[in-house]
Amino acid sequence: MSLVLSEEAQLVRDSALDFFREKSPITSLRKLRDTADADGFSRPLWREMAELGWTGFLIGEASGGSGFGMVGLGQVLEAAGRTLAASPLVSTALIGASALELGATPAQQAAWLPGLLAGETLVALASEEGPHHQPTRVATTARREGAGFVLDGSKSFVIDGHVADLLVVSARTGGATDDRDGITLFLVPADAPGVRRQRLSMVDSRNAARIVLDGVAVGAEAVLGAQDDGADLLDRILDRARAGLAAEMLGSACEAFERTVQYLKDRKQFGVPIGSFQALKHRAAELFAEIEVTRSAVLAALVALDEGAQDAAALASLAKAKANETLRLASSEGIQMHGGIGMTDEHEIGFFLKRARVAEATFGGTSFQRDRYASLMGY
Repeated sequence: MSLVLSEEAQLVRDSALDFFREKSPITSLRKLRDTADADGFSRPLWREMAELGWTGFLIGEASGGSGFGMVGLGQVLEAAGRTLAASPLVSTALIGASALELGATPAQQAAWLPGLLAGETLVALASEEGPHHQPTRVATTARREGAGFVLDGSKSFVIDGHVADLLVVSARTGGATDDRDGITLFLVPADAPGVRRQRLSMVDSRNAARIVLDGVAVGAEAVLGAQDDGADLLDRILDRARAGLAAEMLGSACEAFERTVQYLKDRKQFGVPIGSFQALKHRAAELFAEIEVTRSAVLAALVALDEGAQDAAALASLAKAKANETLRLASSEGIQMHGGIGMTDEHEIGFFLKRARVAEATFGGTSFQRDRYASLMGY
C-alpha cells in the first residue's frame, strides 16, 4: 500500500485547494448562516463542482463517471474542509454515489446517476434513528403490500435531507429492532406521498433534517441491494462515508493549526511573539505530530477502500477515530491559543470548533469507532 499521492491525485488536490479558497471561503459559510439561506449551500457553486467531475469520482466510467476513486475524492474533501465549505459533497458525491455504485441495479443507475453526475439530483442517506450512531438499530418498518412495500418510521440527522431529491432509507423487513439481519435499503423519492421533512438548525451551520415516513408506498424496484441483507451494503457505504469525512476533518485540522501558528507568530506579549514561549511551542509541536499521524491514517483508509483490501473497514474506523481526536484537539487549541478573540463570532477560528463537534458525532464518534475497530480485529 502506497501512502504517497500519485501525480493525478496531487493535481486534483491543488486545483481543489485553489477552487475552495477562491470561491467558497469561510465568509461564504457565514453569509449562508446569517441570511438563513433556504438551501444552506450555493447551487451554482455545486454545479461548478459537478462540471469539474467531482460528482463522478466514485462512479465507474461505464456509468458516466471517472472512477477516480476514494483517494481522488478524499483530496477534494480535504480541501473543502480547509474552508468549511457547505456543499452536498458528503451527502451526494460521497454517500449517494457510493450507494448507487455499490448496490443499484442497472435500471436504478440509469434513473438516478445522470442527474447526480450533472449536479441536478441530490441524495441523502436516512439511516440514523437515535441520538447516537447505531446503523443497525432500525425501528422503521417496511411491510409487504401487494408487489411493493409500505414504509413507516422516522429518521434523524439526515445530512442534506431537506434539499435531497432521493433518500436512501434503511427499514426493517424482518427481525427485531437491534438485529443485523432483516434490514433492507430503499431508494425513496423525497417528494413521495407520506414523506415529511423538517430542517434542523445545526451548531456548525450545516444541513441536516428529520425525516418522517408515514405510509410511504414504494415498488419492489425501490429495493437497493438484497432484501433483508442491507446491513452489509450499509456498512460498505458508511465505511466510505467515514473515510471521506475523516479526509474533510483532516483539512479542517490543518487549517485550524496553520491559522493558530500564524497567530502565535503575530501576537506579541512583553515585546516578543507569544510563539516564542516554550509551553506554546510544545503544544503546537504535539498538534503538528497528531496531524501527520492522522494524514497517514486517512490516506491508508482511502487507498484500502479503492483497492478493496480486507482491512478496509477497520482502517476506515481507525481514520475516523483519529480524525475525531485530532480535529477536536486542533479546534480547541486554536480557541485557547487565540485567547479572548478566539471566543468571538467575528473571528473565524470558532467555526472550526463548531464543525469539529458535529463532524465528530457524524457516522460514529471516537468510542464507536474504537469499539468497531477492536471487534473487526478480533478482540
